[in-house]
Amino acid sequence: MTDHYDDLDVEDDFDDQAHYAGTDVETLLHRVADLIGNARPMPLSASVMINRDEVLELVEEALSRLPEELRAARWLLREREEFLAKVQREGDDILDAARVRAERMVQRTEVVRNAQHTARQVMEDAEGEARRLRHEAEDFCDQKLAQFEIVLDRTIRTVQAGRSRLQASIPEEEDDRSTSAGEPEFFDQDDL
Repeated sequence: MTDHYDDLDVEDDFDDQAHYAGTDVETLLHRVADLIGNARPMPLSASVMINRDEVLELVEEALSRLPEELRAARWLLREREEFLAKVQREGDDILDAARVRAERMVQRTEVVRNAQHTARQVMEDAEGEARRLRHEAEDFCDQKLAQFEIVLDRTIRTVQAGRSRLQASIPEEEDDRSTSAGEPEFFDQDDL
């Protein structure tokens, strides 16, 4: 008999009457219990007299309504299982999303750390390169100024030698003429 009830298909669209069939079966079983409890005892015996047809009718009615009650119970169990499975899936989805978000946050943190490290390294390299270029530029300028100083020194010596020759070649008579006129013909900047 149990196999018969297990083979029954659970219908999703069972009506409200089947949903409340459980209370009807309960009521019928209580009536059977009342009939047996209120039955007249047999004289000189522990047995009672009950109306067999009336009890059988109530038991058969309860049995006929029992599949509806089982169907309703199975439907409720299936609904419960589906709800639990849905909640489990949602919980798993939430956990997966949280894991993915946590991994992204960790990756972002690592990316930021790596970017900051790279930025520091680039800044240190740039500052080192700037110092090196500044020293090279200063060395280059110093070399050019030293060369220019040598050229200027040679030029000054050449100019001084030329002036010395000029002063040595001026005849004394011109010196006399220029002094007699009151003004020298040759302007000497060193005389100032």
